[in-house]
Amino acid sequence: MSLILAYDCAVSGLGLALVRDGVALVAHREEGREQAARLLPAIAELLGEAAVEKRALDLIAVTIGPGSFTGVRVGLAAARGLALALDIPLAGIATTSALLAQANDGDLAVAAIDTRLGDWYCALRDTAPFLASAEVLAKRLGGRPCTIVGPEADLLASKLSGAAARVAPIDPVSVARLADAEGRDRWR
Repeated sequence: MSLILAYDCAVSGLGLALVRDGVALVAHREEGREQAARLLPAIAELLGEAAVEKRALDLIAVTIGPGSFTGVRVGLAAARGLALALDIPLAGIATTSALLAQANDGDLAVAAIDTRLGDWYCALRDTAPFLASAEVLAKRLGGRPCTIVGPEADLLASKLSGAAARVAPIDPVSVARLADAEGRDRWR
């Protein structure tokens, strides 16, 4: 039996879940850029809602990027501090892995972050991260359906002419399941 606290604040907003044996006990999502101020209070609220003591946790799973610098840093620092304080393993799950786990069958998964300079930092399955304009990414996708995650993913999806794009936030339940599939011993 495993009880996992999983969260993502690397991409956009804040997604948290408590997962026992692959089943979500409670999940929560907040939009915005207040991860640094909201993460620990949101974790406390989640534990309270599920009536779970933090000492009952077996594993903490957190996304490690790609994502916004601040979101990744806040998420990792909080996860590391909690894992050390509770003496439990910490699992780092790549944002692209979490996205791939929740993408529709047949969809390409795209993790993308707007550079604010007219192009996007992108990552696809089995490729090195790359920089591309929306037009170049659309050509690379070749009109195939895709699931996009990232800040302003809606904006990118609207610019991918010819590609059937679905926008999805990172699901913290998927993050927990990926960490659990590896086994707690792997994360010690």
